[in-house]
Amino acid sequence: MSSGPRDDEAEGATTRIVFSGDLGAPNSPLLPAPDPPERADILVLESTYGDRVHEDRSTRQARLKAAIDHALENNGTVVIPAFSIGRTQELLYELEDLIHQATDPHWQDLEIIVDSPLAARFTEAYRDLKPYWDLEAHERLDHGRHPLAFANLYTVDSHEEHLQTVDYLARTGRPAVVIAASGMAAGGRVVNYLKRMLGDERHDVLFVGYQAEGTPGRAIQRHGPRGGWVQLDGERIDIRAGIHTIGGYSAHAAQNDLLAFIQGIPQAPKEIRLIHGERDAREALKTEIETWAEANGQAVQVTCAA
Repeated sequence: MSSGPRDDEAEGATTRIVFSGDLGAPNSPLLPAPDPPERADILVLESTYGDRVHEDRSTRQARLKAAIDHALENNGTVVIPAFSIGRTQELLYELEDLIHQATDPHWQDLEIIVDSPLAARFTEAYRDLKPYWDLEAHERLDHGRHPLAFANLYTVDSHEEHLQTVDYLARTGRPAVVIAASGMAAGGRVVNYLKRMLGDERHDVLFVGYQAEGTPGRAIQRHGPRGGWVQLDGERIDIRAGIHTIGGYSAHAAQNDLLAFIQGIPQAPKEIRLIHGERDAREALKTEIETWAEANGQAVQVTCAA
């Protein structure tokens, strides 16, 4: 989030413009929740999920466990396309907890593979920032647990090792969870996993972040559950793997979180400009903001980016 003054010569006053950036969910144990600014005359606000509410943590964790249980039963791999910063670390935190709670011995042997050198480096940075983790995360540390450095966690560095890992998991019946970039399957190492595994019903693909229109991730998300196909690197691949989507791990705040961010500003902005969302999401959020403003006697002009 960033802000800066703009001199308005006509009024002889200073106008403060605040850019929200990607707000993220407010309940991440590894990052402090975003604080609303003390003042924003004009708020430029993301609206990626302006038309929906994310699942709560217990629900999303239960769905994550269900997807992995399916892989364990089928001797398959759960492939999670995820960007290297933020979402990867949140997933590792949740996976460590699921393994810690598990009574099934198969969970104790489940390999969690981070196949992204960038994600591995940022995970190290997150470990260095332990003083900024919240109380829940510190309680785990106090009990001798290591949410981002547990025994089942493996990282893949070199490209040669990456290709060997893809081949090994595709050929064998070794259940595993692979987190690899990019988050929208538009490039990066995750594409090689998808090319080898999408056509095999033993495997599952789990989307945990926003999939933009026109990306392979959106195509898989949309057509996979209906037995469709996707084109990767010029190759048509029929989708037989299980396709799942979990909300709440996204870097983008849900509608209720966006509204809470606005409501947390001591004096409502005079103008809110909604960006970074598809038309339906922007319009839905605009309606919610205008309804709240009218109910609370706030004069707020809401506009949507073209």
